[in-house]
Amino acid sequence: MRRELHVRFWEGPGVRFPRATRLVVMCATRSACEQAERRVREVLARLGLELHPDKTRRVDLSLGKEGFDFLGCYLRKRMSGPIWEQSRRRVYFLQRWPSQRSMKRVRQRVKELTGRARNGVKDVRVLIRALNPVLRGWGNYFRTGNATSKFNQIDSYVWRRLRDFLKKRKGRNLRAGEVEGWTCDFFVEGHGLHRLRGTVQYPEAA
Repeated sequence: MRRELHVRFWEGPGVRFPRATRLVVMCATRSACEQAERRVREVLARLGLELHPDKTRRVDLSLGKEGFDFLGCYLRKRMSGPIWEQSRRRVYFLQRWPSQRSMKRVRQRVKELTGRARNGVKDVRVLIRALNPVLRGWGNYFRTGNATSKFNQIDSYVWRRLRDFLKKRKGRNLRAGEVEGWTCDFFVEGHGLHRLRGTVQYPEAA
């Protein structure tokens, strides 16, 4: 059982607090969760603060029932396949990967950097130079989680956007079979595009 706490702050004379600070309290039992919430409310009340009434909620993480978003990540427990195969024993580990909101944001940024606003660009390498810092920064933030499948999705999205850019630039000059040569490797190895796939590192290695 877990309690997610969103705290609302006010500004007073000489004091400034962020307006959207998020707290997460992990508890082993429901009663511990309820007690933790009471104690947090008491502490915040002495500071003149309170929990956000609409955003504070409980999430049951046991057996992978539910998950939650925190700092751009989605966290959820998943059963270990290898342990289940070897011992038929259910063991769950808490994993995290980019949230839907984080995925939407990076796709939107990629779309902006490869969209109609870049119609004056004629060389795809110009787009790649603009994309690489975005992909590296986003990837470095999420690479210590369980983000492999999400990284593959973004790689595919970037590749499709660049391929479509080339198709539009070629227009009537597009030769038969030329599009098939514009693979992900074409952009990565031939034009220096940063690839997210293969960059995931668990905390110990990172």
